[in-house]
Amino acid sequence: MLIRKTVVPAALLLALTAGCANNNTPIPAGDAPSPVPALSIAPGETVLTGTVTAGVEPKCLLLKDGTGDHLLIVEDEKLKSSLVVGAEVTVTGKSAEGMMTTCMQGKPFKVSSVAAS
Repeated sequence: MLIRKTVVPAALLLALTAGCANNNTPIPAGDAPSPVPALSIAPGETVLTGTVTAGVEPKCLLLKDGTGDHLLIVEDEKLKSSLVVGAEVTVTGKSAEGMMTTCMQGKPFKVSSVAAS
């Protein structure tokens, strides 16, 4: 049991730090990432960046970031169409904690703008 308590955390730490290895490979000029358009942020809004994932309920989209899952509440159909499962995006909006939803997953977040990451 003592071995498991020390080996498992050590293996986890090793796996996490392996992803942080220094990569000095230059990016060819033609492959440089395109700049992300600037998002307008209104007072009281928050910016979140993460991966769009499908919720367990139909038509529910979540944004998974370092703080957890955020249920994306999008009223504008044009914005909603830019949210594709698997895409890395940056969204701005306001937290809607306490909002009742049928998705029952993630922290509700009312989206006001979307940009590709």
